[in-house]
Amino acid sequence: MAKQNKSGGLVYSTEFGRACPECSQPINECRCGEPQVPAGDGIVRVSRESKGRGGKVVTLVTGVPLVGPELKTLAKELKQKCGVGGALKDGIIEIQGDQRDLLAAELTKRGFTVRKSGG
Repeated sequence: MAKQNKSGGLVYSTEFGRACPECSQPINECRCGEPQVPAGDGIVRVSRESKGRGGKVVTLVTGVPLVGPELKTLAKELKQKCGVGGALKDGIIEIQGDQRDLLAAELTKRGFTVRKSGG
């Protein structure tokens, strides 16, 4: 016997018990909640941007193949290395100021394939 929720997703089966409403897999086999490493070409891009920031320049680091706490730790260490502030938004590391050269060297030293992009 299988029970379904209002949207038609499986929530319980007598075969294996509780099921994930998103993937219909048994709860102990579900991988929906785990962060996924973003698919990309394996190249970390370091670029500079000033649009929509009142003329202030930030350096963006995109394509880093890390997720969750690892990405947050990397962002913190890069900000400390540059001696400036910044943020982590939607998997993109923002560092205040034009720090492309310093960041490219640091990321290369950490084993990433790095390319400078943009102006």
